[in-house]
Amino acid sequence: MVIIICFIIGLLSALLGSIVGLGGGVILVPVLLILHSTTSIFAWADASTIVGLSLIIMIFTAMSSTYAYAKLKRIDYKSGLYFILGSLPGGILGSWLNQFVETDTFSLFLGIFMLFIFTTFFFKKQPKIDENTLSKKSKFKIYREIKIGEEQYTYSITPWIAVGIAFIVGMLSGFFGIGGGSLMVPAMIILFHFPPHIASATSMFMILALSMVSSITHIALGHIEWQYVWAFIPGAWFGGVLGAKVSQKMSSRAIEYLLRVVLLFIGLRLIWQGIFG
Repeated sequence: MVIIICFIIGLLSALLGSIVGLGGGVILVPVLLILHSTTSIFAWADASTIVGLSLIIMIFTAMSSTYAYAKLKRIDYKSGLYFILGSLPGGILGSWLNQFVETDTFSLFLGIFMLFIFTTFFFKKQPKIDENTLSKKSKFKIYREIKIGEEQYTYSITPWIAVGIAFIVGMLSGFFGIGGGSLMVPAMIILFHFPPHIASATSMFMILALSMVSSITHIALGHIEWQYVWAFIPGAWFGGVLGAKVSQKMSSRAIEYLLRVVLLFIGLRLIWQGIFG
């Protein structure tokens, strides 16, 4: 029974996580925290165990999603490498810090963090880069152009800012086990004006590298319940592939609104759990 539940959770978490570029952990971690507090069959799922398990499963979700997005040519590899450069050391630090927090406190922190991400979508986005801006390119920025369907998108990143943001994202990812996409996707969209489809795909590319490094830290700290990990992996793989395909049939606005709803609902539920147990 537990194995079947784990498979279904892995499938649905990866499906939704892949669509919005979160990696699945933003669904998986809160769900397991809620089950830990409501049923004895998930008594094993304390904060450190959940985070370690989530990051290992996320490797397979991100791997399948990255493969699917790569075939669709949606990944911005050049920008993604800067995000990876910053996120890896942050992921190691966050994974180490996770062992010092208790489960209820962890739920409260994660809920507050998710509501913070939800509010970032109400900040004003940068204006699109026009031809006059392109004629005065800054040597400190990297400019990217991509065509999705009939629409042409132009955006830019400042490498040192991208690396700095990615370090913070990596640290939060290693600590919360949510892949980093829940913060990286909004940052790409709001700060760098990535098209949502490209932000989601590039996020999964970054999450693949980040989850590998963060997982190694949790394995070294003995946080992994291996008998449950294998139940989640098949669902996570198929969910990641399916989510990437579904994402391409959705509009950018639909992806953004879906992300908002998920973050708001789960954030409020975790805060309730963290306060009232």
